[in-house]
Amino acid sequence: MEELLCQENESCLELEEQQEKDIDDLDVFIDLRDNVGGDDHYVEMLFEKEILQFNKFKMEDQSLNSFDNWVQFSRVDAITWILRSREIFGFRIQTAYLSITYFDLFLSRRSIDKDKSWAVKLLSVACLSLAAKMEEVKVPLLSNIQIEDYSFESKIIQRMELLVLHTLDWKMICITPFSFLHYFIIKFKNESSSRLLVSRTVGFMLAIIKEINSMEQRPSVIAAAAILMELDHKLTRKALECKLDFISLPAFLDIENVFECYNLMQKLEMENLKTERTVNLPGYWSTSVSSAISRTKRKRLAFNDSDLDCGLPDEKRQR
Repeated sequence: MEELLCQENESCLELEEQQEKDIDDLDVFIDLRDNVGGDDHYVEMLFEKEILQFNKFKMEDQSLNSFDNWVQFSRVDAITWILRSREIFGFRIQTAYLSITYFDLFLSRRSIDKDKSWAVKLLSVACLSLAAKMEEVKVPLLSNIQIEDYSFESKIIQRMELLVLHTLDWKMICITPFSFLHYFIIKFKNESSSRLLVSRTVGFMLAIIKEINSMEQRPSVIAAAAILMELDHKLTRKALECKLDFISLPAFLDIENVFECYNLMQKLEMENLKTERTVNLPGYWSTSVSSAISRTKRKRLAFNDSDLDCGLPDEKRQR
């Protein structure tokens, strides 16, 4: 606990300098090339652990699809902020994805009152901070991790971190699609991953996580669908099934789930292309940008002991 909820001073940043890495964050896959590439035994153990983790989530958690619309919209805003903050702080992409996983796990185990939307923003900050402490070498001060319209005190963020840790039973190591990424690239493409292929594959993974709860599909399913989408965005179900037959461990992947994710990625890609054509129309930026410039004054959050649970019912969802 002391490591995660450290006191806010400059000593928190006295860490070893991180080894040189490319600013576009794609060199994080070097370790996958070294360790996972052709090790079927290792990946089989990873599949088995993932299934146990996923089944536990399914038994304990409710789907985010049952949440009110305001929570769904708040989740999209939170993910957008997490991805933007990742770039600002230079975090790895895995860190952003892990923080989204924490966010989904928390909301699937606890509810937040609609009149306390600030709690969702505080949750976003706490989840990103915790993920950074799990994944990053250098972590910014809590006072530097802020969200639009609010200025949360460090002690408030720490209390939210502790609530997240208790809600997740202190089990902060989660398998994500990144664990399988290079393995599937080798199996489907039969060559080392190129920077462009990895970049676009990660793009599909991030696009779908905005649409679905990260517990709705197993991480390996999302990774497989994203890579297949990058290699060929016009696969039929039969063609996709044939692709899966080429990997060494096809029994661990459900064809229907992979195809469902693949179809959703197809849909999102088509919508993205349509949007790109729209924003290139004459006059679009002059109207849309001006309407998005409005910003409200940052509000400094302060709450008393009655707000410690951030509007979370005690008996209904307490674990």
